[in-house]
Amino acid sequence: MHGVTFIMKVIYHCYGGAHSSVTAASIHLGLLPADRIPSQEMFWSIPLYDRQEPYQHGHIFFMGRDEMGNEVYVTARRGRAEILENIIAGLAGIFKIPQNSFLLVNVMHKVNLRMKFGGYLSRRWGLIRLGRPIVTWGTQAAYFEVARLVQKVKCRLEEHMNN
Repeated sequence: MHGVTFIMKVIYHCYGGAHSSVTAASIHLGLLPADRIPSQEMFWSIPLYDRQEPYQHGHIFFMGRDEMGNEVYVTARRGRAEILENIIAGLAGIFKIPQNSFLLVNVMHKVNLRMKFGGYLSRRWGLIRLGRPIVTWGTQAAYFEVARLVQKVKCRLEEHMNN
């Protein structure tokens, strides 16, 4: 299979699909820098940051293609990551989609209390003017942890492409 390029579909997921998964996907795609903490305005300029509504949970949103051609997506899966992972794996089996053609990345373990609180105020209660700065402050605090996760994902993708 030498010379064949394998394009993967990378799906970053978190509870509400509006903060940590969008941040990870944005770092992955170079929309946000990996080497410094972005300003609030940089976060707020990302199309899906702090914008998903509850009726959109479970939808998978295309964010773009990375430099290797891999497709990057985000989704909200509420509180049960294993349900999303089981459904995707089950559908992949039914439709004969190879397990090595997609990668699910749970970003929830990088979420801090400020992100949860600010996200709850902004997305659940609709108090965007109050919640968005708080969730962004939390995202800035967690930023390098999210960037390290993305770096691990990109290394895994490079290994996959080289095998």
